[in-house]
Amino acid sequence: MRDLRSLSIRLAGTLILACLLTAQLSAAQADSFSTEQADFRAVVLAEGLEKPWGLAFLPGGGLLITEKAGRLLLFRDGEVQAEIGGVPEVVDRGQGGLLDVALHPNFSEEPWVYLSYAKAGEGGAGTAVSRGRLDGNRLTGLELLFELPRKTSAGQHFGSRLVFDREGHLFVTVGERGQRDRAQDPHDPAGSVLRLKADGGIPADNPFADGRDGHPAVYSFGHRNPQGMAMHPETGRIWVQEHGPQGGDEINLIEKGRNYGWPAVTHGEEYGGGRIGPASAPGYEDPKHHWTPSIAPSGMAFYSGDAFPEWRGDLFNGALKFALVSRLELEGETIVGEERILEGAYGRIRDVENGPDGYLYILTDGRNAKLLRLEPR
Repeated sequence: MRDLRSLSIRLAGTLILACLLTAQLSAAQADSFSTEQADFRAVVLAEGLEKPWGLAFLPGGGLLITEKAGRLLLFRDGEVQAEIGGVPEVVDRGQGGLLDVALHPNFSEEPWVYLSYAKAGEGGAGTAVSRGRLDGNRLTGLELLFELPRKTSAGQHFGSRLVFDREGHLFVTVGERGQRDRAQDPHDPAGSVLRLKADGGIPADNPFADGRDGHPAVYSFGHRNPQGMAMHPETGRIWVQEHGPQGGDEINLIEKGRNYGWPAVTHGEEYGGGRIGPASAPGYEDPKHHWTPSIAPSGMAFYSGDAFPEWRGDLFNGALKFALVSRLELEGETIVGEERILEGAYGRIRDVENGPDGYLYILTDGRNAKLLRLEPR
């Protein structure tokens, strides 16, 4: 009995020490920052992620994280607890792979998980969207909702972000696969923002729903490589950001049936120099904001939480090139100011998302990537 009591005391002491070490580790992994409007700390929640791309918050706690090689991870209670099975096969080449993840708007009743990814087919690969029902640690009943009809062997410009609007429509961004003229053909979904029903059907009020003047799924076209998309929390309107060539990264407010110009109009130029087209022209939508030189924008989110009231309504954009987050201030639908935060602190930024707890969550890019949470300091 004395030995058991002694063992219990030693185990309790070990547990207390482990808790203290964990607390110290957490404290060591929180860095403090001061900005124009808010002071915050960036807490490292996870590291060692392998080229993560997107994340989605589960209503019961935890979140799903995609990794480009084709892994869908369940992160909960401070750790990656499982790899979700049943994910569609992906082509992990160049900018392609497993890309974004989103949940059905009524996930508690309809536990569908939506994934965008590079899918193999005749001629190479193209952007695709599938959904499966989350059952434990597996997706079941996998359904293909969309795939780019004309595939190529190129490794660039797949897009692709997924966002549901307030009416339950699924918006999908698709890159032009490095073949710029495809973006000007509304019959070709490459270089477009698509609008689907939750089951992959075509909404009757899509601009080309009858297929005569364009592909039925296309909602807007003339996009280059849109890798960021967000719905404004007050207006419900969809905003998209896309990579320009050398310069000319854009933020666009998406309007039904409109042409956003690439490559006919752009603020960017050819790699190595030389104009591609004018910066603006009649018949094409001008961007709400552009970056020259390019910042290589990726995930984006309008901040709508309570933790940072100073930031509410601001648009946060991940940047790959300068390893930063760009905070844009808006007055109505006009961008009036920019502040760059976290520059160089954690490497390339792949995604930015609002958390249900009111904090901002950030995924870094590449090997040994991190999941960060920005909290008030």
